[in-house]
Amino acid sequence: MPPVQVLLIDHNKLFREGLKLLLSGEKFEISGEAQNVAEGVSLVQGGLRVELVLLDMTWNSDTETETLRTLRDLLPDGRIVLLAADMDPQRLISALAAGADGCLMKDLSADALIQSLRLVMMGEKVFPTHLAALLISGRINTSTLDMPSARKGLSQREVQIVRCLLNGDSNKVVANHLNITEATVKVHLKSLLRKINATNRTQAAIWALNNGFANEPAQQQQPTSKAG
Repeated sequence: MPPVQVLLIDHNKLFREGLKLLLSGEKFEISGEAQNVAEGVSLVQGGLRVELVLLDMTWNSDTETETLRTLRDLLPDGRIVLLAADMDPQRLISALAAGADGCLMKDLSADALIQSLRLVMMGEKVFPTHLAALLISGRINTSTLDMPSARKGLSQREVQIVRCLLNGDSNKVVANHLNITEATVKVHLKSLLRKINATNRTQAAIWALNNGFANEPAQQQQPTSKAG
């Protein structure tokens, strides 16, 4: 299997060189480098083909957040992972809402980094434990996210699925829990994302937290038939 092509965006050239050496031989290959998000967008618009973007979290402006949205639109099937030197939950939430797939702290070990990136490429979401705890506890404000706040329009099945997303359940786990097929889960998930104006499972989970789903258990269905 060919190595995962990576675009590394970080203002620090020494950090980029170190990460390039670290990922060498680990089925990841740095195929593009940029100092900021705008440069990264230009590379992708210029034809750079990447599967994973590692993005330094140092910006403070709404303009850069919007540029991240542009990068997300350009790479609908790619993964975008934030690399943060410190913990600013509100900035991280804004970046997640803009399309990032996860966040890793820069002080984690090399082994943890490699394992986390492998999980991301398998479709998993990775976050610092303390960020997840803050999200679930409701101690940080998610009201700034550009997502609808009403549940109106969601079907009963979509409500069940969005509750499962809060647990980080995969499509297979959701299907087993609700006694439906994975294909049916995908259909309902696609409809759900469209209705709440979210582009991925992470945004849907954050939307659910912001709309009071955290304390509501997903309903278990009776094992009758695998249908939607």
